[in-house]
Amino acid sequence: MIERIWSGRSLLYILLLPLSWLYGLISNGIRLSYQLGWRKVWRASLPVVVVGNLTAGGNGKTPVVIWLVEALQRQGLRVGVVSRGYGGKAARYPLLLNADTTTAEAGDEPVLIYQRTRAPVAVSPLRREAVKALQDAGNIDLIVTDDGLQHYALARDFEIVVIDGVRRFGNGWWLPAGPMRERAARLSSVDAVIVNGGVARDHEIAMQLTPADAINLKTGEKKALTAFDQVVAMAGIGHPPRFFTTLKQQGITPVKEQAFADHQALSEAELRALTTADQVLMMTEKDAVKCRAFAAENWWYLPVDAELTAAPAAELLDKIKALCLPDII
Repeated sequence: MIERIWSGRSLLYILLLPLSWLYGLISNGIRLSYQLGWRKVWRASLPVVVVGNLTAGGNGKTPVVIWLVEALQRQGLRVGVVSRGYGGKAARYPLLLNADTTTAEAGDEPVLIYQRTRAPVAVSPLRREAVKALQDAGNIDLIVTDDGLQHYALARDFEIVVIDGVRRFGNGWWLPAGPMRERAARLSSVDAVIVNGGVARDHEIAMQLTPADAINLKTGEKKALTAFDQVVAMAGIGHPPRFFTTLKQQGITPVKEQAFADHQALSEAELRALTTADQVLMMTEKDAVKCRAFAAENWWYLPVDAELTAAPAAELLDKIKALCLPDII
């Protein structure tokens, strides 16, 4: 239902417009308060790059963060990542992730980023505290924040917005009548716009999510998707239909599709109940980090990589490298 409302296919959004106007008033007021200096903005001693979005969830932001971190690492930069850690609850903050950190402590996205990139990752509801922790740990040239475009308490040197190229901005209204955290006019003030799928427009960087071989959660074995039959698909991400569509585009028609809420905690019992003995459970990599500890032998996940158009991607990386000290470049 919410998808129909946000996409403009239902007029029920009209009933939610008063709440949207209130949301817009508050969000614009917060941003203005920082712009006018009524609230203090904290600036790190290192360059800060924000990767965020204008709409609620499911745009492909985390794959872009992973792509950016890995691309900068290949060019010799030491990158740290900061996240709010949504969905996790640590005993104390800031939390510096290590190989033993669980999604219950840090949230699923920070754990996924850490496992894929091995970059230093710090989590805190107060992002400046996470940034300070990375700075104090040393050996960092640049900070990338996973989300936080609307977190104006943290100064930033470069802003990247990720857009779902198929859904884009839906009906264009603020939450909850529409999907917008900020209106589309905000794009005029950001440094780069990356469009996931669909058709990129002028001055936007096209991106596709490319699946690799499926990986078994328990054994680490890799298999091409074409080797699978009788697949039950599950996804607990911002926009589960994208994962189900990806499987179909790769020739897999799931016998069942199970969507969970984004960041939802997953239990062994409920996941085991999804399949029979002759079926496999195929999930996203983001889901896999939450249930690897109790995985069954027939559980697999599908990693995806962000692929950006080469020339504009190289230009984007050059601009970010230029934020760092000349002797690093």
